[in-house]
Amino acid sequence: MVSVNVRDNNVDQALKVLKKKMQREGIFREMKLRRDFEKPSEKKKREKAESVRRWRKMERKKRDRD
Repeated sequence: MVSVNVRDNNVDQALKVLKKKMQREGIFREMKLRRDFEKPSEKKKREKAESVRRWRKMERKKRDRD
């Protein structure tokens, strides 16, 4: 559960912090995915692409460190 404290009636700042926390936890991505039905084959294809993207990013970071 995500919660944010509002300090000095600064709602704009609290909203900004809330959005950042939701982005970090992947809530926006989850909402987007659940908006429409996704066929199992499409889900498998998307997850494979995400996996490849993560792997390439990890390899790129590893090369930059060396």
